[in-house]
Amino acid sequence: MRSTDTEFHGGPLDGRVLPIALTPFNNVPKTYRVPVPAHGETPATTLVYHRAKEYDPKGRWRWRYEYAPEG
Repeated sequence: MRSTDTEFHGGPLDGRVLPIALTPFNNVPKTYRVPVPAHGETPATTLVYHRAKEYDPKGRWRWRYEYAPEG
């Protein structure tokens, strides 16, 4: 299965670059969900990131994920 290194913006994964499996059309999924298990008093939760385009100075684009806070 192919993957690509994708950058995360916002939330707990801010600034990290993780390999994300590509869809059959060679794109990253529109939504990326990260399950976070319960720890002590903190209940289990799911972090949600949405795909967004990022442009470089030459006008080329690539995908990145932006944090979508609950609420």
